[in-house]
Amino acid sequence: MSIYILVHGAYHGGWCYEKIVPRIERAGHTAIAVDLPGHGDDQVPIASVTLDAYVSHVCEVVLAQPTPVILVGHSLAGMTVTQVAECIPDKLDWVVYLTAMMPKNGQNRIDLAEFEGPYKMTSKRVLSDDGLSATMPEEIIPQTFYGECSADDVARAIARLVPQATEPLQREVRTTPERFGIVKRAFIECLRDNAIPVAMQRAMIEAQPCNRVFTIDTDHSPFYSAPDELVSKLLELA
Repeated sequence: MSIYILVHGAYHGGWCYEKIVPRIERAGHTAIAVDLPGHGDDQVPIASVTLDAYVSHVCEVVLAQPTPVILVGHSLAGMTVTQVAECIPDKLDWVVYLTAMMPKNGQNRIDLAEFEGPYKMTSKRVLSDDGLSATMPEEIIPQTFYGECSADDVARAIARLVPQATEPLQREVRTTPERFGIVKRAFIECLRDNAIPVAMQRAMIEAQPCNRVFTIDTDHSPFYSAPDELVSKLLELA
């Protein structure tokens, strides 16, 4: 039996894995979808939401498990799972990038924009007056995040999105070959992703090769648009 720790991306919460957790559990494994600080049911004030807070929370969840885990990070959570892998490499069987940011040492999310092409996500975000958080214009959310999802899933998701703290976008990860470098990496690329285009995904893979690469012909949110296929890929790592 394997233990999967599922980490959501920007604006989302652990709720986005609501179709994935039961499927993994029916296959005989354990699945835990975390709420990062300031997301989902975690009501930490936005001023306290940092990459360090994300990493500390996920490390706490991982360390509470009886055996090493398969750690999955979607989208912006690639920053978090990368730093977690540096902190506790011996507690991870795999770190999985689900159409996610995969930074090298010293990079932040903004640095990775070099791979995005002309339509950068940073240009679409709307900053709060104090600069501590950002949102996405609602009219572009469906096509950006949920292009292949059902109307019901899109509506449920949009209703639960929250502002994203900007500090985790700006904070650089720090990794070493001796720690992060020893953890097996897998990348699940999504061909129709409008938030992290497949060319960007593949540029990150080329810059930092992975032990396994899987492909799903879907959008940025395969946990809704292709749950069975996503789970089948994840189970290959068990």
